Amino acid sequence: MDKWDRRFMELAGVIANWASCYKANRKIGAVIVKNKRIVTTGYNGAPAGIKTCVERGECLREKLGIASGTRAELCYAVHAEQNAIIQAARLGSSIDGATLYCTHQPCVLCAKMIVNSGIQRVVFKEGYPDEFAVEMLKEGGVSLEHFEE
Repeated sequence: MDKWDRRFMELAGVIANWASCYKANRKIGAVIVKNKRIVTTGYNGAPAGIKTCVERGECLREKLGIASGTRAELCYAVHAEQNAIIQAARLGSSIDGATLYCTHQPCVLCAKMIVNSGIQRVVFKEGYPDEFAVEMLKEGGVSLEHFEE
């Protein structure tokens, strides 16, 4: 990993602090970079106009007893990676060939979006219990790299 990877991972960590997830250990940040330029950022949180878990005072997944790494659709939040990709689409910014820096390894839902968006490289810091996502990224030709300081 080089100094640019370090810088963009640091930024992903800062952006993670903006997340509206009720659980402190699930604040996720993402940065999409192309040619050493930031294209978009994202963090996990409820869609625009929808109450966040913080505003609700509870985590729906916790309330329903859903294990980490499963049933990602049962959550008010949109994932950080998804929000960064969606933001690129809204702004009309190409992310084909880009690198996505993320505080956590993407889940399989995000992995599918990453493959289809044309992102070629994902750098993550923390692991996530989703081996299917790893397989999906590999088969889709996306380089998955664990960032270690």
